[in-house]
Order: sequence, then C-alpha cells, then structure tokens
Amino acid sequence: MLSPRLVRVGVFCALAPFAAACATRVATAPVPQPPVVVNAPAPKVTTPVPTVQPVDSVLELITVSTGHFETGERELKLGHLESAREAFNRALEVLLESPFGGRTEPRIREHFDRLVERISAYEVTALAQGDGFEEQQRSESATIDELLAISTFETPVATPETTKAVTADLQSSDHDIDIPLNAKVLSFVQLFSGRLKTFLEEGLSRSVQYLPMIQSVFRAEGLPMDLAYVPLVESAFKPTALSRAKARGIWQFMRGTALENGLTHDWYIDERAEPEKATRAAAKYLRTLNEMFDGDWHLALASYNGGPGRVQRAMKRSGRMDFWQLSASSRYLPRETRDYVPLILAAIVIARNPSQYGMNINPVEPIRYEAVTLPTAVDLRRVAEWIGTPIQTLQDLNPELRRWTTPVRATEYELKVPDGTGEILREHLAQTGADELAPLNWYVVKKGETLLSIAKKLKVNRIDLAEANYLSSRSGLSTGQRLIIPRAPALLLASLPENPAPVVEGRPAAEVVAAKNIAPEVSAKNIAPQVAATSPASLIYRVKRGDTLFSIAKLFRTTVASLKSWNGLRSNSIKVGQRLAIFTDAPNATN
Repeated sequence: MLSPRLVRVGVFCALAPFAAACATRVATAPVPQPPVVVNAPAPKVTTPVPTVQPVDSVLELITVSTGHFETGERELKLGHLESAREAFNRALEVLLESPFGGRTEPRIREHFDRLVERISAYEVTALAQGDGFEEQQRSESATIDELLAISTFETPVATPETTKAVTADLQSSDHDIDIPLNAKVLSFVQLFSGRLKTFLEEGLSRSVQYLPMIQSVFRAEGLPMDLAYVPLVESAFKPTALSRAKARGIWQFMRGTALENGLTHDWYIDERAEPEKATRAAAKYLRTLNEMFDGDWHLALASYNGGPGRVQRAMKRSGRMDFWQLSASSRYLPRETRDYVPLILAAIVIARNPSQYGMNINPVEPIRYEAVTLPTAVDLRRVAEWIGTPIQTLQDLNPELRRWTTPVRATEYELKVPDGTGEILREHLAQTGADELAPLNWYVVKKGETLLSIAKKLKVNRIDLAEANYLSSRSGLSTGQRLIIPRAPALLLASLPENPAPVVEGRPAAEVVAAKNIAPEVSAKNIAPQVAATSPASLIYRVKRGDTLFSIAKLFRTTVASLKSWNGLRSNSIKVGQRLAIFTDAPNATN
C-alpha cells in the first residue's frame, strides 16, 4: 500500500508528458514509468549488552601486594637487602593503607598473616647468613683430589697414536722443563686425552683468564713458562678450589706455606684465593724449591706436592737423587707424590699443543673490573646494591674475602668492582657515614668479663670473637674495652619503619585469646607487677614459625624489653606455639 504522498508524486509524473504534448500539439505515446519500489525497513538488530563483571577490589589489592613481595624475593636473591626490605615493607603497606585495613577483610587478613610469616622467615634466614661470624667464602672441590683418586684405579696404557703424537710433539717443541718420554707420562697423556678430555678442556678454557698474568709474573721471576700450567692439575684454575687437606686457591697453598710466602690469612681475608697474589707467592715458593734441589724441577715439583722435608728424607733413606729412580719404588714416597709429577708433565704436553690432542677450547673471558680504595670496612651487599650488580659478581671478583665485610682495620683496601661502576661507588662512599657502611656492632666489656663469657653471652665462637678483633683466643680483656661484633642488622620485617601496626580485633581466635585464658607459663605471677597492677593484658599472641621478639615488638609497636618484662623472659629465645601477653595500654607500649 503506497502512502498518499507517494501516490501524489506518481500522478504528477504521469500527467507531465500530456501537458507537454498540448503545448506542442505533437502526439506522443505515453512513456511507461517504472513502478516505485519501496523497501521495507530492515529489521532492528539488537546488540547484546556485555555483562560487566564487578571488580574484585580485594583480589586486585592482594595481587599488587604479591607483586611487591615477589620483587623483594628477587632482590634478596641478588643480595640487595635494602631493596628487598623496601619491597617487603611495601607488600604490607599497601594492605595497611587500603580502605579494608590489614585485618578486617578475611582474605586480606589471611594474605597479610601469610606475608608476615614468609617475610619473618626470610628475615631469620638473612640474619643467619648475614651474621658477621658466618664465613661466606665459597669453596669447590679441588681437582687434584679427583685426579689422584682416578689415577689409583685407572692408568691406561698409551695407544700407538698417542705415543706417536707425544713423540712428535716433544721433538718439535722447546720445553723449558725436561719431559721424559716414559710410560708414566704417556699413560697420563692418554688419560687426559681420553676419559678426562672434558675435564682438561674445561680447565684450559678457564685458564685463559689467568695465563697472561701468570706468565708475566713468571717471566719477571725468571721461572720456566711451562710451570704456568701447574694449576691445571691442582685446581683447574678455580680460585675457590679447596682440597680435602684444606689447601686453597688455583695454586692450592696450605695455610702455613701461604704465610711463609707472604700471603695473608686471617679472619677477614684469605689471599690464597686471590689469583695474582697467590701467583706471586707460588713463584717465590717454586724458586725456593728449585734452589733447594739444585735446579732439578722434577724433585722441586714433587716437593710442591709432598713437602720438601718428605722428599729430602726419601732421598736420604734411598740414596737416590733422581725423582724417577726415587718413585720407582713405593717404599719412599707416597703414591700421590709419585703420580703428581707425571700428571703435571702430561698436562703441560697437552696444554702447549691442545689441538694435537683434539681439545676443544672455549675461552672464558675474564670480568673487566676496576679497583676502588675503601677508607673503612664496607658491607659487600651494600656495594652490590649501590652499583646494581649481584653480590655473586663481587664475590667472584674478590674471592679472598671470607666475610660479608672488607677487613675492619683496613683503611686502603682495594675492592674490585665491574668496569664502569667505580665512580658510582665512590659517590656513595662520599655520601654515606662510616657507621652505615658495614654491619658492625660494638660491645663494651664489663668488669670481670672474658672472651669466653662474652662468647657464651652472645652465642658466638670464642675463637671467632677473638680473631674478629685481632686478638688471641687467650687474650685478656679490660673493663671498658670495645669489641667488634660484626652482625648484620635486621633489614627486613624487623626494621619496618613507622608503619601502623595492624589492628588486633580481627586476629583469628587461634592466635589471640582473651587475657583470662593465659597459659600457665604466662600467668599473672610471671608478669611484671607494675604493669599487671595497672594494665590488664590486651591480648595474648601465639608465637608462629619465624617469629622473633624483635619482629613481634615491631608488629605491636612496643619494645623487646617490654615483651620480656611482661612475660618474665630471661632471654630472647621463644618457641613456636608459645603464648606471649601483650599490654598495649602499658606505659612503655607505644600507640
């Protein structure tokens, strides 16, 4: 059905031709008009309105808090304690600052409690690791132990190919140490190029970091260049190598020999692990041994392993002046020393021409570093955080350091840091007070106290306490004397700065019970009378795993002394499950 308007339009169009025809009097056939097609309106499409899910504000808050906590964990693994502390604190602060508070909403309360437990556990771990009395120097097993053990059970006979290769090598190469072509040397060349090929490849790859320095020192001292490969057998060029006999470093010095040759080994540093210092000491010692045995390097090397006294006694007993004659019998020298010299010579043969024996060397490039002179003791973890490097990097660059801090009496200690970070460290040193550079606490000796009594009181080893202060373990003390107690400060939860404590009304009943239900060990008679008489216990707190008196005091904005006074505690020791009375209205509790 057409609309009236459309009908009128159609009529007008139909009459128009006829009007034109009358005016011209020309008969014209009517032109048919196409029908007017009216499209029906398109059906209305209804777009579904998406359902808007309500935002779970609590879940978002927990997600943000968890993100801060995970950041703290990552920083802690890098040894950045200050950054870890800030991240852990922020994980709690976002909960406390939210409209929900830390304790009112059940999910937030559960998350908050779990965070406190985990952070507290990290705090305990960090304090244990950061205790200045805990040695931090890393150790790896020394290869000399493994090589000598293997040589006991497996001494393969050299193949014709190996014999031919070594023969050609010795004829074409000029060695500055005599290397005889005997069955023992050939056997160890076969072992190194066969079963122990991977071991030798790794050692040679690592040697690239140190050989230029070693060769430079030996050249200056007039020593044979072949001796630069002794660490290949001793330690595989690992500065942290420690043998079962307690020899350390790439040159595997025993403590007594190290001291005799100018290396320092005290409570703070062990220079046996510092490659360049140890190399200079090794050059001095090898030259002494060579002179002692009239230029015979085979006897000198045997002495490097077994000690000059043992070799001299063996020579005197046997009447033999040649190492190979001396080692032909098991009567005079121990097996380790008899095998040591041919092991060294075999390693030299391969190291001088590794491709001849199919060695694949992947050079380990040394870390580029610069040295910064420290005016006083500094905590390595603080340095790592300042210059933005993992603590492990600093330990790798300074393997001689046995503790978290540099030596407390050193006023010009040279600390190695990655190249390009020295100026950053110098700026921080200039802006930081000496008391903040290292975690050193001081203890003032009271009348009648001894190193033993103080060690028991502080729960540290008496020898450690003495050596940390450059004292003998038998040294006497005088009243008023100050002793260094190099413990790391509480940097995590325990140092939470001025954050509001969570309200206690929402704490689960399993953790906080009414004051009238005080356990027998925390009864009124154990509470300080002056507090009990004027202020009833506001709550009872049940100790959780990882809690310390310090962290609990911080949690409830009070002091450790108050906690001990309220609960009749004589020490700082508390146990999981123990109940502590908390007097939040007491005069010495802060609000």
